[in-house]
Amino acid sequence: MNFYYTILWPLRWVVELILVAWHWLFSNIGMDPNSGLTWVLSIVGLVVVIRAALIPVFVRQIRNQRKMLEVAPQIKKIQDKYKGKKDQLSREAMSREMMEFYKTSGTNPLSSCIPLVIQIPIFGALFAVLNNAQDGKVGVGLLNAPLSHSFGSASLFDFAPLHDSFRSALADHVVPVMVVAAIMVALMVASQFYTQLQIMSKNISDETKNSPQFRQQRTMMYFLPFIFLFSGFAFPLGVMFYWLTTNIWTMVQQFLVIRAMPTPGSEAARLREDRLARKRDAQIAAGRLVVTTPAIEGAEPEVKRVNTQRTQPVSTKRKKKRR
Repeated sequence: MNFYYTILWPLRWVVELILVAWHWLFSNIGMDPNSGLTWVLSIVGLVVVIRAALIPVFVRQIRNQRKMLEVAPQIKKIQDKYKGKKDQLSREAMSREMMEFYKTSGTNPLSSCIPLVIQIPIFGALFAVLNNAQDGKVGVGLLNAPLSHSFGSASLFDFAPLHDSFRSALADHVVPVMVVAAIMVALMVASQFYTQLQIMSKNISDETKNSPQFRQQRTMMYFLPFIFLFSGFAFPLGVMFYWLTTNIWTMVQQFLVIRAMPTPGSEAARLREDRLARKRDAQIAAGRLVVTTPAIEGAEPEVKRVNTQRTQPVSTKRKKKRR
């Protein structure tokens, strides 16, 4: 365990820096420094900073997912080529061909897991910081003795300590903490499931839904939330607030991406085309757009924007000056 904490030392230092910075901000705007709400909001601020820093990684993940969906038919052809061949040579040949295809197409089947993989050490660092604070230990960075004691003894609603978990509350027969922890676990699982459902139900093309990759992703959609269902009962409340806020961020971020940049051929793409068509019809009806008949037969009508800005009159003196 000491080796684990040593490996996470740099991340723990950064986590403490962000936590203390947000705690200082909320304390200086009139909130109680020792309140559980102050520390919960500091954890939310930690999520905001981390997820904002991960936006470039998320954009790269979305692009790679699009590529994976585009090349799904070619991957299926390679798999069908070796279908029914269970000998070692055939499996090795298929693996080589798949790796070569991934290399030439510039895709990576594991890149969709990168944001989650990056967050796991941060998650572990927060867990270590909270455990140290619970034991009254000073942090590795800016979490000094008074702040460590404040964080370790902070309670939400004055009856749910942030260092408590469902498992510890069950051992001590503390029913209020069990109720709060159970609600948090349910919200974590529901938000995680809905985040996956957003992609699987609306942002997948009809062709991809018939591919093996889609069936694997759909299986993961039902499997991943159950991991949090069982492991969440061992998480302290402070860590669960971090994970729930992360899920909410991901859910809103994906909603905006799916709405603005849907996968071609998906239900979300069709809904976006309908929205754009309704918007264009409304602008035509309002006179802001004009549809002109094409001179060439068979060509599509051209839509031009009408300049509704009022032209300011120019005096004679200003005209002469310009000349």
